[in-house]
Amino acid sequence: MSTTPDSLPNIVQLLDANHAEDLRVLDISEVSSVADVFVIATGTSTPHLRALGDELQAKLRDQGIKSLRRAGDAGSGWVVLDYGDVIVHIMTQELREFYTLEQLWSDGKTIDPATLA
Repeated sequence: MSTTPDSLPNIVQLLDANHAEDLRVLDISEVSSVADVFVIATGTSTPHLRALGDELQAKLRDQGIKSLRRAGDAGSGWVVLDYGDVIVHIMTQELREFYTLEQLWSDGKTIDPATLA
């Protein structure tokens, strides 16, 4: 990834401010044409997943950053927000352990979220 997507620091800050757990950022730009970055976060409950997704969409929309699409819902345990170059996965701990996105995309480069917030 030659440059950091403009929305990435905002996404990381908002998820962190809303108590998302185990926040991970993966640069997948060299291994995928789907997006440049995956942001993966854990929500602690169905209401927390809903709040993380809704708050992220609303705050970014207020900043003029609109999601291209939203998939899944809090009740399913997995919410996906597509911002084009950044795809955000908000999951329950159980689904995160089952799908192991970090392992599936291990060819990507890990970015320390603290460097973005």
